[in-house]
Amino acid sequence: MPKRQSGKKKGKQNNFAKLSIFQPNKYKFKKTCPLSAKGAPEVNYKNIKLLKKYISENGKILPSRITNVSQKKQRELSLSIKRARNLALI
Repeated sequence: MPKRQSGKKKGKQNNFAKLSIFQPNKYKFKKTCPLSAKGAPEVNYKNIKLLKKYISENGKILPSRITNVSQKKQRELSLSIKRARNLALI
């Protein structure tokens, strides 16, 4: 029986094979923290309107990789959210 030929030729690579996880990203840009900028609102457990932006629909705290918040502000934010929950403000 003759061998079946697939649509690909041995010499050519598809575009997926050219992309690699280990290649550096050319289009990387610096993300800035929205709470560290000049004129940014203060993170406080009383500021419910601000805290609700950083909580999911289920009431979970959103991670900093999604919200682009710095590590220091993320800790303040999570502490404020937990305080507001404890006082039944959220």
